[in-house]
Amino acid sequence: MPEVLRFIADEGVEKTIVLALRVQYDVIYIAEAAQGSNDDFILELAQKENRLLITLDKDFGELVFRLNKAHAGVILCRMQGLTNEDKAALVVTTIDKYHIELLQSFTVIQPKNIRIRKRIDT
Repeated sequence: MPEVLRFIADEGVEKTIVLALRVQYDVIYIAEAAQGSNDDFILELAQKENRLLITLDKDFGELVFRLNKAHAGVILCRMQGLTNEDKAALVVTTIDKYHIELLQSFTVIQPKNIRIRKRIDT
């Protein structure tokens, strides 16, 4: 049985993406649950609840790489120019395709490129 993925969507993530993910996955949407929360709080909550964080905010890269903050996995969406429906489809397709590879990784989703960088514990 494959591991069940759970998510936290940062408040900047389009609701279309959240709704598309909720068809298959457990998703907490910060815009609904804790609007206005700071990045540290969101990353810590995701880590504590073993949820992958989906965000549009590049600042999470600094928290993860420069400050070496613990995380269950971060998915950074860089999908400018796509419709909300196409963004949702790309996120769901990427998660379905890479599934557990996304755990403990920093993933960047772009329209023509997916980069997955595994967390290295020091």
